[in-house]
Amino acid sequence: MRCHTVVDSPVGKLTLVATDGVLSGLYMEQQRHRPQQETFGHWDGEPFGEVVKELDEYFAGDRTTFDVPVTFHGTDFQRTVWQALCDIPYGETVSYGELALRLGKTLTASRAVGLANGKNPISIIVPCHRVVGSTGDLTGYGGGIERKRFLLDFERGDTLSYN
Repeated sequence: MRCHTVVDSPVGKLTLVATDGVLSGLYMEQQRHRPQQETFGHWDGEPFGEVVKELDEYFAGDRTTFDVPVTFHGTDFQRTVWQALCDIPYGETVSYGELALRLGKTLTASRAVGLANGKNPISIIVPCHRVVGSTGDLTGYGGGIERKRFLLDFERGDTLSYN
């Protein structure tokens, strides 16, 4: 059974989705590949107390990793990429090619890695914003380049507000 709630954050409203009580989605407003609202289930803030606490700590600068359990719904390859994103340290970035190599693939898999990265259903907590182009450029982000820039700058201690 799915349920959801909406919380405020420094990057705008975030929709949190749980499947059977476990976080399965964290979507920003106007996020690319955001599922239809009706797929989020009924409104219920109850299962999200720990998620909200950890997000508040993250945005306060007091948390660099997340401990809340998550569940991924996607292809085997997508789930592998999303799990690998969790290994990118706070404040650091890797390229799509580097991520492909970490997964035991060749550099030619960087496009497939990028497509899976772009469909990450649990933004921020599963840090897809930490993946950049081969030259370090901020290429694509489902939540928008400005949010990606904010999150990366925030993690490096370079910014205090979004917009």
